[in-house]
Amino acid sequence: MILLCGIPTESPLEMVTNALRQLRVHHFVFNQRQVADMHIEYELDGGTPQGWIESGNELYQLVDFEGVYLRLMDDRYLPEMINEPEDSVLISHSRSVHDNLLSWLEVTEARVVNRPSAMASNNSKPYQAQLIRRHGLRVPDTLITNDPDLVHEFRSRHGQVIYKSISGVRSIVRTLEDGDLVRLEKIRWCPTQFQEFVSGDNVRVHVVGDRIFATRIYTDATDYRYAQAQVGKAAMLEAFDLNSDIAEKCISLSRSLQLPFAGVDLKVTPDGDVYCFEVNPCPGFSYFEANTGQPIALAVAEYLSGTSENNPVRQTAAAGDT
Repeated sequence: MILLCGIPTESPLEMVTNALRQLRVHHFVFNQRQVADMHIEYELDGGTPQGWIESGNELYQLVDFEGVYLRLMDDRYLPEMINEPEDSVLISHSRSVHDNLLSWLEVTEARVVNRPSAMASNNSKPYQAQLIRRHGLRVPDTLITNDPDLVHEFRSRHGQVIYKSISGVRSIVRTLEDGDLVRLEKIRWCPTQFQEFVSGDNVRVHVVGDRIFATRIYTDATDYRYAQAQVGKAAMLEAFDLNSDIAEKCISLSRSLQLPFAGVDLKVTPDGDVYCFEVNPCPGFSYFEANTGQPIALAVAEYLSGTSENNPVRQTAAAGDT
């Protein structure tokens, strides 16, 4: 049995749920919006967690779950919680249920995609960049500072520079333009990450266990996720045959981060050099699957259910040269 955690209508969760149905794998959805009717209890018995999860009139033993797919939102921002007072019984109950769930996920022997502790590496981009470099992937020259003078020197050295946040909180990647320089004093209160601009095409690599699905993105936007707003035209996506050496490095990197499912963000220059920007520990893959037809959701479902071992495919097509 597979446990799915999050909001059932959220695209990635919905797509994995449908893939499990396609595989005829029994599953249960921990619907956060119904947390008022949820209860989780467990204890460690000889090192093995024993317990149950209850939803309404349904009761499931935790040991019966072979895999868990995690797409949780912060329960404080659930629609059911927004208007609750701070001392609300519902808020207290929700926090208790989620705490029990998250702590169980760290000790269960089930295949977890992905454990909360493993996803924490993305909370610090500088830390994660060091791990990326150790696996033989290039990282753009980077400056993290709250000193405007250093930014001016960095920009004069590289010519074109982009900037983004240091934390795991999503931010829009932008090019540092002349008009932005008057606002540089503001970084004195907010250290910011600046990187040399790398020309070329973005490539998102979804790693699922030992399988990869690479997507090449064509756009003139600095941040392809916001291409429509930045350049007035949506990005174009297509499945991409990734160089086998880079593919192995992506798999090795994800494995070292203990992320069975990861989104590795690369950029391939016109000369064929490959740079890695970050590793997303909870990739919203639906955008890529919808535009390329790559069976990412099915691969996740197969990993969770343990059937991916019967599918030796490493890429959606034979490996080629970047």
